[in-house]
Amino acid sequence: MVRPLAFKGDKKIKKRKLAPSGDNSQVEKRPRDSPLDAREDDSWVTADAPGDINGPIVIVLRSTPPSCLACDAGGKVFVSELENMVEDDPTTAEPHDMRQVWIASRITGTDNLGLKGHHGRYLSCDNVGSFSAGTEAMSPDETFTFLAAPDTLSTFNIQTQRKKFIAVDASGKDVRGDAESISPNTTIQIRMQARFKPKLKASKELKAKGKISRTELEEVVGRKLDDNEVRKLKKARVEGDYHEVLLLVKVKGKHDKYS
Repeated sequence: MVRPLAFKGDKKIKKRKLAPSGDNSQVEKRPRDSPLDAREDDSWVTADAPGDINGPIVIVLRSTPPSCLACDAGGKVFVSELENMVEDDPTTAEPHDMRQVWIASRITGTDNLGLKGHHGRYLSCDNVGSFSAGTEAMSPDETFTFLAAPDTLSTFNIQTQRKKFIAVDASGKDVRGDAESISPNTTIQIRMQARFKPKLKASKELKAKGKISRTELEEVVGRKLDDNEVRKLKKARVEGDYHEVLLLVKVKGKHDKYS
């Protein structure tokens, strides 16, 4: 049985018990695209800009076969081959091992990020460009800047605080943090969970705001609504002027009643 990846500190979700066979009265039903779906979307997408990068990520290296940056429970950092892809396309990669996933967190007031491994410790790069992941707190060694690559969309170069770059070697089996300049070997892609990507998150939240039934709207207004009024109210929920439009609809109803 395939199980979703779990990380240190994740909250355990209690499973709901189904009602006995033949009795569906106690089964809770939730419509698709409900507001909860946006928070639970664990699909993987490609980061397009440095500002997208947040939450669980996979750092896809420029290598053949496609690989990513990983670490084990002892803090050893290594190159791990990617297996979950569509037709060996790294832009579709997903992790098959929790060791391939880093939790990116932005440092307040800066453009820098810290990268925490599955074991709760941070990725670190020392003064000679060697990596480890055994530190529980962030210092400059555990701080990285993601720069948009100049030539290829949705790709990045990761810079250390010593102004060096992370690069995979020609063999694709070793990675260091002491490259002096940007090159194809320093160019990486970031795969991330969709629920953390700002544009997708905002889009789903807007869609969720419009999810209200005619019956619910009529209960709020206190009368039957025509199709045009329902459309106006749903649109207003998305655009943020719901209460103003609701007041106009209520006032119109009173005028119609006494005309």
